[in-house]
Amino acid sequence: MTIRAVLFDFSNTLFRLEHPSFALHGELMRALTAPFGLPDGFAVDADTWERRDLDPVAHREAHVEVLASAGAEDPDGFYESLLSPTRWQAYPDTAVALGTHLRTAVVSNIGWDVRAVFARHGVLGRVDEFVLSYEEGVVKPDPKLFEVACERLGVEPGEALMIGDSEEADGGARAVGCRFELVEPLPTQERPDALLDAISRHA
Repeated sequence: MTIRAVLFDFSNTLFRLEHPSFALHGELMRALTAPFGLPDGFAVDADTWERRDLDPVAHREAHVEVLASAGAEDPDGFYESLLSPTRWQAYPDTAVALGTHLRTAVVSNIGWDVRAVFARHGVLGRVDEFVLSYEEGVVKPDPKLFEVACERLGVEPGEALMIGDSEEADGGARAVGCRFELVEPLPTQERPDALLDAISRHA
């Protein structure tokens, strides 16, 4: 059976947090964008960190705590820069991957509205549905997010492919019958066509 829909993760799958000002904060960026676990070596309340993708207030508090513990001069300002659409770069094949004949959904563990990022890159209209953890009240790999995405797209799970950079989080789509393809969270210039390659293996 060929697929009728593709579910995409957001961070490190379609877009990556990249900016010259972040070059000196490589370990910090990896900690802040890791899909699971407490950031190693940074002070943060465990409960707040666990709730960061369910509550925008917790998202801000958790990240500001980490940034402060890392010695950022202006943790609040740094946090705002992380949410700025100008800081998120699209992978080279993102626009094309979102522009196929297939139905598309973004399924993300996230504590803020990422639609502005898609709008800035001119691809907002290529996404049929956004299924975001803070809006749905659950985080991947909870089956509900994948089930909701398929239901809203009007497809059966077996007709959908999930693409993401986390085996643990995004790979949870297999539990409801979706197919899954793992992509590496590489810098954008080092991963030119992984999304299209993933789709081609199931189209």
